[in-house]
Amino acid sequence: GHCRLLCKPSALAQHLVRSLGRSAALRGGRWPWPCWPQLQMLWQLLQPPEPEPVVARELLQLSDAGLVALDWLVGPWGAAGGGGGLSSPVLLLIPNAAGKVTGGLLQLGLRALERGFIPVIFNRRGHNGCPLTTPRLQSFGDPGDLREAVTYLRCRHPSASLLAVSEGSGSGLLLAYLGESGSSSRLAAAACLSPIFRGRDWFEARMPWLYEWPLLLHLKQGLSRYAGALAEVVDTDRLLGSRSLRELEETLFCRTRSRPTSWESYWERNEPLRDADEAAVPVLCLCSADDPVRGPPARSLPRELFRSSPYFFLLLTPHGGHCGFPRRGPGRCWAHEAVLEYFRAMAEFLRMEERRKGLPRPR
Repeated sequence: GHCRLLCKPSALAQHLVRSLGRSAALRGGRWPWPCWPQLQMLWQLLQPPEPEPVVARELLQLSDAGLVALDWLVGPWGAAGGGGGLSSPVLLLIPNAAGKVTGGLLQLGLRALERGFIPVIFNRRGHNGCPLTTPRLQSFGDPGDLREAVTYLRCRHPSASLLAVSEGSGSGLLLAYLGESGSSSRLAAAACLSPIFRGRDWFEARMPWLYEWPLLLHLKQGLSRYAGALAEVVDTDRLLGSRSLRELEETLFCRTRSRPTSWESYWERNEPLRDADEAAVPVLCLCSADDPVRGPPARSLPRELFRSSPYFFLLLTPHGGHCGFPRRGPGRCWAHEAVLEYFRAMAEFLRMEERRKGLPRPR
């Protein structure tokens, strides 16, 4: 399907090439208008999942009394029909930085549920109806809340493999977590769909208005619910009057009343790849060359990272838009099948390595 895998040569890379090469996902039917990435993006974002998923919400209290929400997908059959056994792999789904849970992300969760995974959506503070109990939100690349959520999932499912998938700008959070945690991430593998690698450049370059304005409106609607509480720390009039995602981000996290900081200092602490050299978990990044949100590949794809790190794999396709990757027939998004095939190949490779080295499985 004209996809290319860019990575550092290794035994794992060879195994992925063989597994993805055999996958029907990369050879399936194609979108009839491959040169319209904006249409691909809208089609994937606006299509509701089929069937409609049933979600069970769990609120997790953090160390500073803040709350994040974990939405467990239990299928369209009710709580009795979904989920796997105690050792079934747990798949953590991370929405974009605006907290928008798209139909594509829900569809991925349903496909994973059918394959025996236990999918759960991570909602940041104040996002997607999660109550905001502290006047503090999670910045673009601050993995603190995600780390506590992963620790909880590991305690709840101690014998299961823990996997993670992020969508769009939400990949900034996952990449920052993997770099900052290193070999202590507790994840077996991760994947990013249409990730944003360079956060500051992305905010400064801005996106097409067709994508930026709906996200900006979505964020403002969520923040307006907590305007009274946030008035203690930020200028809410300026916040709700922001005309770009950069202005909103800068008002919310840089121009605070108690601890103001510069735009440059903010990104020193929030760039997704600031600690990428420390990552010790295999990460598949599925990107399209015509992504209208991320920007041109020449300046938005860190190709050198994929050539030098044995843990980063770039699956690059010429067409697919932003988190679109549409196809005809069931499933609608071939990237979902590729990600699930990647996780299957990773588990197979680890089992082969354990048998080859005679290592006991970790408890």
